[in-house]
Amino acid sequence: MKLLEERIVKDGVIGEGDVLKVNSFLNHQIDTEFISKLGEEFYRLYKDENINKIVTIEASGIGIACLTALYFKCPVVFAKKSKTSNISSDVYTASVASYTHGTVSNVIVSKEFLTPSDRVLIIDDFLTKGNALIALSTIVKESGATLVGAGIVIEKAYQQGGEMIRRMGIRVESLAKIASMDVRSGIRFAD
Repeated sequence: MKLLEERIVKDGVIGEGDVLKVNSFLNHQIDTEFISKLGEEFYRLYKDENINKIVTIEASGIGIACLTALYFKCPVVFAKKSKTSNISSDVYTASVASYTHGTVSNVIVSKEFLTPSDRVLIIDDFLTKGNALIALSTIVKESGATLVGAGIVIEKAYQQGGEMIRRMGIRVESLAKIASMDVRSGIRFAD
């Protein structure tokens, strides 16, 4: 998606540890009008799939998922990284290693929000190693729901997570695929 690639080049910052910071529009401050256009593109890609639930992971995926859900006219379910007192004990659980935070945590979704009749689209901000996507797909599979695919805003294609997920038979649509990036030469996008 050319619009997204241009915004990444304009406002993205390459940080230490192979981190792309898109804080000014995607995952700290959200440019809602811009992100809504990304949601519209996810809708264009998946509109014929009868999606009735969007699933994401806390926290950066929530805003993107919500703006995408407006086009699908469906609810968003987000996997929580900690159990709170207002969640029943009847939950789906999966472990996820965070590339950005360097931690491993369990994510949970209350069983009341995912059922075998659901057709699920996973939405997330980044795809690097594929850990979050694997955790979410595990939860969807455990619930008996149908995983239609995943909508990813930015995929670091050089890190092989997307390739691994696609080999698992999961449809992945990434709006921007980064082929390489470093401070000196900048960002190069995959075709």
